[in-house]
Amino acid sequence: MSKALTSAIESPYAGDVETNLQYLRAAMRWCVLNGYSPYASHGLLTQDGVLDDDDPEERELGIKLGLDMAARTDLRIVFEDFGISSGMQRGIAHAKSINQGIIYVRLGDQWEKWLKK
Repeated sequence: MSKALTSAIESPYAGDVETNLQYLRAAMRWCVLNGYSPYASHGLLTQDGVLDDDDPEERELGIKLGLDMAARTDLRIVFEDFGISSGMQRGIAHAKSINQGIIYVRLGDQWEKWLKK
């Protein structure tokens, strides 16, 4: 196996958090099966006991940390089936500002099929 490209995932988090986390898991699986090594700060830093996304200061800290780590990846992968959230817009703008490659992906209406059962 050749070396996987590191990638930062842009996908929604706020709103329907449970569905959005399921979607993130499907996106991560897509990445792994397509040769990318994914990173998703919104799936890590928002876990219980880490940062509170409902606290504006902690949310901003999480976004800044996520952008810092994402800048170290080879590219961004934007999963756009649920639209582009404000947080995703920040990630896309950041990627463009550092001339980082961006790939846009749609998993489709049956995105849940990507989830490992």
